[in-house]
Amino acid sequence: MKITEIESIHAGQFLFVRIKTDAGIHGIGEGGVWGHIEAAKVAIDKFATYLVGKDPFPIEHHWNVMHRFSYFQGHAINAAISAIDIALWDIKGKALGVPIYELIGGAVRDKARVYGHVYEKSIDRILESLQRQKDRGFTAVGHINPFLDEGEDQVYFEPHITKMRKAIDNVRRMREVAGDDMDLCIEIHRRLTPAEAIVLAQGIEEYHPMFIEDPMRYEDADSMARIADRIRIPIATGERFTTIGMCSDEHVADKVVTALNALQGTITTIYEFQALLRRNAVEYARVDVCLCGGITGAKKVAALAEANNVMVVPHNPLSPVGLMACLQVAASIPNFAIQEYATGFESNVFTTTQNHLGFDVVDEVPQVIDGFVSIPDRPGLGIDLVDDPSSVRPPLSKPVLMRMHRDGSPVDQ
Repeated sequence: MKITEIESIHAGQFLFVRIKTDAGIHGIGEGGVWGHIEAAKVAIDKFATYLVGKDPFPIEHHWNVMHRFSYFQGHAINAAISAIDIALWDIKGKALGVPIYELIGGAVRDKARVYGHVYEKSIDRILESLQRQKDRGFTAVGHINPFLDEGEDQVYFEPHITKMRKAIDNVRRMREVAGDDMDLCIEIHRRLTPAEAIVLAQGIEEYHPMFIEDPMRYEDADSMARIADRIRIPIATGERFTTIGMCSDEHVADKVVTALNALQGTITTIYEFQALLRRNAVEYARVDVCLCGGITGAKKVAALAEANNVMVVPHNPLSPVGLMACLQVAASIPNFAIQEYATGFESNVFTTTQNHLGFDVVDEVPQVIDGFVSIPDRPGLGIDLVDDPSSVRPPLSKPVLMRMHRDGSPVDQ
């Protein structure tokens, strides 16, 4: 069997790939890089020049070639690799007549617990959406932000005491609606400093969130460890990581950076997850299957996490294609905790939805029953794209725009 064509597809806020073979079997995948879809699409086309004419089966070999042929990587490149990797696994599963999880160790479970999104711009609407998700049968909700998801056009400023008290009280009100039979996965989305994250986590501890996600920007493992050491709520992070680990000895890392800078003028970090694991800075690894290197990369991260007694919560604010890739991994690893089920952020709008994102560009969407979805048993990925996804959802592009502070500086949110 040989690869004959690789098609990159930009549909709505999603980036897909469709790989065709001379055996009449095709595979699909998804790359998760909202904001840089155009760059990742070009990278897919670049990798096609290597893959067309090749046997799709030696996936680990192709994965290493795509990662290692050039010194320069980053999010757009890794999103392209991830999409291609997922599609190659889809082809292999279809060719052998088995779901992908049968090829990567077999199933540990036949269902996966999921949490639904709650996206809104006011606390009253958040509470209403939370109740609706509870009524739908979800036993957990995530992407629930105590600072609210406000528009980039609104100038930001609040005194520290107001900012903290309002957020802490919002979590209290969330817990009142959720009760004791629903977990809260609190999303901070990298918007706090380490000092603010510590104050917030200590203030909401009595409401027992399942975890606090991305309390600060992800690049600094030492500061994330400083937060983890001072709070008693588990941290979930890693969704922006593109690689497996990072050099865990800062003295060695300094020497490596110095040497490589002298040779090529720049460096991107590697081994990001390992940096957090070595510093006891994470309890829930938020591996993004559509960004960290696909199913191949996610399995490597899951193994690292398992060796450190850390649970895995796959990240997927994407389409059902990404969800199905996550479920293949969730089925095959013992340290899976819960899966993100994207019910919000439709077309870049902060509101909760009833349907999974991208439900209309695929032939099937796993349905939530009592807070769980069934692991797919169809060969390969277990899902397929409609013939022309871009006609269903014309391409969307994320504008280069950030919310501004009253002092004129950009604000993370």
